[in-house]
Amino acid sequence: METVNSAFQYCDQLVRDFEKVIEAPIVTKSSVYYTGVDLGTAYIVLAVLDENYQPVAGAYRFAHVVKDGMVVDYIGAIRIVKELKQELEQKLGAELIYAAAALPPGTDSLDSGAIKHVVQGAGFEITNVLDEPTAANAVLKIQDGVIVDIGGGTTGIAILKDGKVIYVADEPTGGTHFSLVLAGAYKMSFDDADQYKRDFKNHRELIPVLRPVIEKVSSIISRHIREYPVKEIYLVGGTCCLNGIEDIITKQTNLPTYKPQNPMFVTPLGIALNCTQEIL
Repeated sequence: METVNSAFQYCDQLVRDFEKVIEAPIVTKSSVYYTGVDLGTAYIVLAVLDENYQPVAGAYRFAHVVKDGMVVDYIGAIRIVKELKQELEQKLGAELIYAAAALPPGTDSLDSGAIKHVVQGAGFEITNVLDEPTAANAVLKIQDGVIVDIGGGTTGIAILKDGKVIYVADEPTGGTHFSLVLAGAYKMSFDDADQYKRDFKNHRELIPVLRPVIEKVSSIISRHIREYPVKEIYLVGGTCCLNGIEDIITKQTNLPTYKPQNPMFVTPLGIALNCTQEIL
C-alpha cells in the first residue's frame, strides 16, 4: 500500500496543479510549451506543460465528436481543438506549437491517422501518438498491475509488467452506457441523464441503479486479466469520477482497486508528458 500511496502522491499533486492552472494559467514565459490533446467520447481536454513539464494551462469542453474511441465528427473535432488552442494561447500570450495525442488501446491501425489529422488540422505540429494507458502511466508510474481507463464509450485495459505494457484490450462499455441505463430508469432524455450523472451530489443515489453496468465493467476486467498474475487495479478516465465505483470493482474482481484524484485528467497530463519537439 505504501508504494501505491507514493505513486499517487505524484499523480494527485500533478492533477491538483493542473486543476489550479485551468482556473488561473501561469503566464511566466517558457522557452517551449508541450500540449497533450485528449479526444474523449465525452470531453476534449488540452493540457499544457512548460519547458520543465510542469502544468501551466488547461481547458476542456464537452463534445460528441468521438464514439467508442473513434473520431466520428472530424470537422467538429478540429474546430473544438482549434478553439481550445486559441483560447489557451490568448491566456498564455504565446503560441502552442507542439502537441501529442493518444488512442484507446488496440485501435492504432484503425484510427491513429484520424487523431493525427485532427491535431494537425487544429494547427499543432504533432510529435507523438501513443496509447492511452501508456500515457496514463507517465502520471501513475505503476510497475506492475492493470490500468483500466473507463471513458465515455469504451473500457480500455492495459496490463503492466516492470513498467511496460504487455497486454491491451478495449471494449465498448463506458459512461455512455451508464447514461443510457439512467435515462431508462429515470424516464429522462439521454442528455439529461448524462448531466444528472455528472453531479457529485447524486452519486450515492445512482450507485444502486448503475451497479449492473459497473459489474459488467468488472467482468470485462476479470476476463482480460485472467491469464495474468495481476494483483492491483488502477482506475482512470472520466467515468471513474463516479463516487463508489472503485468499491464495486474491488468486490467483483477480488482485487484492490485504486483511483487517483480526478481520474479524468490523468491521461491528458500523461499525453502532455510524452510531447517533445521532434515532429512526427
